[in-house]
Amino acid sequence: MSVISSAALTVSQNLNPSARFASLPSSTSVFFSYNACNRAGLGLSCNCLSGLGAPELAFGPKKLPEVGRSIGETGDSFQQSKDFTVPRRNAMALILSGFIFSQAGLDNVAVAQSIGFREYIDTFDGYSFKYPQNWIQVRGAGADIFFRDPFVLDENLSVNISSPSSSRYKTVEDLGSPEEAGKNVLRQYLTEFMSTRLGVRRESSILSTTSKVADDGKLYYEVEVNIKSYANNNELAVMPQDRVARLEWDRRYLSVLGVENNRLYELRLQTPEKSFAEEENDIREVMNSFRVNKVVA
Repeated sequence: MSVISSAALTVSQNLNPSARFASLPSSTSVFFSYNACNRAGLGLSCNCLSGLGAPELAFGPKKLPEVGRSIGETGDSFQQSKDFTVPRRNAMALILSGFIFSQAGLDNVAVAQSIGFREYIDTFDGYSFKYPQNWIQVRGAGADIFFRDPFVLDENLSVNISSPSSSRYKTVEDLGSPEEAGKNVLRQYLTEFMSTRLGVRRESSILSTTSKVADDGKLYYEVEVNIKSYANNNELAVMPQDRVARLEWDRRYLSVLGVENNRLYELRLQTPEKSFAEEENDIREVMNSFRVNKVVA
């Protein structure tokens, strides 16, 4: 996940103060907040942070005198105009903001981007993974740990662990072949998504099942499935033609399975199917980062 440095850009929104600022996704990496600004109705504002070195970052030291002269001349013209009166400090911020984008452009500002992942390490239960830095943790979600995109609720990840008292796994091969494990994973998803609503229908398919040996020397299974949910727009209608099934959601679910400490660990990722192609590289980054670790008693 790439984010533009706050020295050049901030994203502001009319939400609660705790979620006022969010990462702005780059054009090439949209995994964790795919089109987040448009979906959340965010407004962009460019704020001058000259005290933190924004002019030097955008132009370099050689262009500072030229920039200063231009800002001074334009600022004076603002102050002399009777039809457009702006406080000098606000005028300076506005001018410098425009200068940054006109001279440097978003493509040049992108050099200040950084990879937007953080690492989560659970030493108590024995696992670790990377997750998008702007995702938030949700407590009480039923999993051992749960993170989700703050704007796109269909994008999330979680970790589930088998009970230490009822499982005696030695290796992930105890689940059978990757294909057999994939069938069990899909069956578990469909059980969890079972609905008692009239007229609800689910379509599912296993897209891929693979195995790999990671750099920690352990064997992992990876399973990808697609699940679509359909619902009638009028499930109580008498005539069949009045009960039209419409697509509610279309999602891809990805699981990474590993065994350690006699327990089965599962990293789950969920994303809308329409977003998967653009976000696949970042999804793979998260999946490849998942590790199960020995817990020292």
